[in-house]
Amino acid sequence: MDLGKIIAVRNNKTVYRSKDKAIKLFAEGYSKSDILNEALNQARVEETGLNIPKLLEVTKIDGKWAIVSEYIEGKTLEELMCEFPENKEEYLELFVDLQMNVHSKKAPNLNRLSEKMKRKISQTNLSATVKYELHTRLDALKKHDKVCHGDFNPSNIIISGNGTAYIIDWSHATQGNASADVARTYLLFWLKGEIDLAEKYLALFCKKSDTAKQYVQKWIPIVAASQMVKGKKEEREFLMHWIDVVDYD
Repeated sequence: MDLGKIIAVRNNKTVYRSKDKAIKLFAEGYSKSDILNEALNQARVEETGLNIPKLLEVTKIDGKWAIVSEYIEGKTLEELMCEFPENKEEYLELFVDLQMNVHSKKAPNLNRLSEKMKRKISQTNLSATVKYELHTRLDALKKHDKVCHGDFNPSNIIISGNGTAYIIDWSHATQGNASADVARTYLLFWLKGEIDLAEKYLALFCKKSDTAKQYVQKWIPIVAASQMVKGKKEEREFLMHWIDVVDYD
């Protein structure tokens, strides 16, 4: 298979464009179960009717696993926000509307968010006391069954030439409480240093969805703990700031 042009490079994976296909090629040694789970997530979300690239095949290229999907021509919402800052408010409205549409869907066979969070908390090197408090908080929060993207940020939204929005990268998809998904997006903005955008995003989402800001904030220590599992040293101090189990005002 002709891999074509490189369009993205991320940790342990490279994405190529080959005509009308996008090929995500994983590094040798990448977990086979994680790759197959990502493909299965994409297939299950595709069945909800959401606008996402169609999964075409899972294969091996030169001994490496690859996920082949439909290629979507366009620009990411992140690129558009940078190119046209005067339209940032409009783009943020679209961003929130797209996420709310994701949360309106059900995919009963996706992994459960609450179980994933429990597992992630247990994998951290936090003290037993902090882990206990985080598990207790998680158990107290409502268990829902809404589709959650798990990495919803402007770089994972492609706007095609005719203005149609497509949501990509479903490797972290689960079913669960939408406020956890919102808390993660909020945290991702903070990690990029986009604090003003984070606050505007959270305020807009809460207004549009009629969700109490305090309810979303209850999830922040939990999603911060799950982020720590990635082991990025430069993020640790910042994440520890958020892993504060004292209730927000």
